[in-house]
Amino acid sequence: MPYRISSLPPDAPGVLIVSGLDPSGGAGFIADIRTAVWLGCRPVGVITALTEQNSFGVVATNPADPEVIAGQLSTLLSDVEVAAVKIGMLGSVAVAQAVSEALALTGAPVVWDPVLAPTRGDVPLYPGDAGRALDTLSTHLALITPNAREASQMAGMHVVDAATAAAAGRVLAVRGKSAVLVKGGHLDDAEAIDVLVSGNDVHYLAGPRRQLPSSVHGTGCALSTAIAAYLALGRSLYEACGAAKEFVAERIAAPVRPGRGAGAVL
Repeated sequence: MPYRISSLPPDAPGVLIVSGLDPSGGAGFIADIRTAVWLGCRPVGVITALTEQNSFGVVATNPADPEVIAGQLSTLLSDVEVAAVKIGMLGSVAVAQAVSEALALTGAPVVWDPVLAPTRGDVPLYPGDAGRALDTLSTHLALITPNAREASQMAGMHVVDAATAAAAGRVLAVRGKSAVLVKGGHLDDAEAIDVLVSGNDVHYLAGPRRQLPSSVHGTGCALSTAIAAYLALGRSLYEACGAAKEFVAERIAAPVRPGRGAGAVL
């Protein structure tokens, strides 16, 4: 049952959201907050970048001041205990460094959705080498959740199906010192197969590929935040990934329409 903020239990686990602001609410910080509350967690958070976008796409991005982000996170985490962390858009390597330094104040599992470019729009959301952000965050990460395009860029190989996703996942798992979930929404397989590489194990999380009249915005944001929420609620990593995949599939089947462009997960 989805929760309202007013109905969250007093002991609802805290989830730290660190992501960019999509003013339409279809993705980014607003969607992350909605997802965490929906699943019964109490979100706290810091915005890493202000984007100019609507339901048609991204027009421009404006990374926040890394010193301000560092101050916000260090002040927050010196007081508030969180049970999981979701990181989304970072916007710059300086922001990644600020976030990484602040994460030393928590031992909570960290899920990073490496948002590098928008699905709709030609504006880069992380200019430069995303591998530097991965190296910077690697001491804190429990899971990375790239899509096929992001996995291709970060692993230096062409990811087109579950087999190549597993190969890229192994590369990123070594570099990031974490588990990797390569999302299957843009792979060529008949089913939507997310590939989870965790240690020496590779798990294939398959689900039906839904045929929709148009694309749905915010799936990656919702998935990574749902994983963080389920981890905060005590699920194992494998269980959290499976439950989050089911949650997003349900939302894709009934998207909302915030504007005249693409629909959104929630």
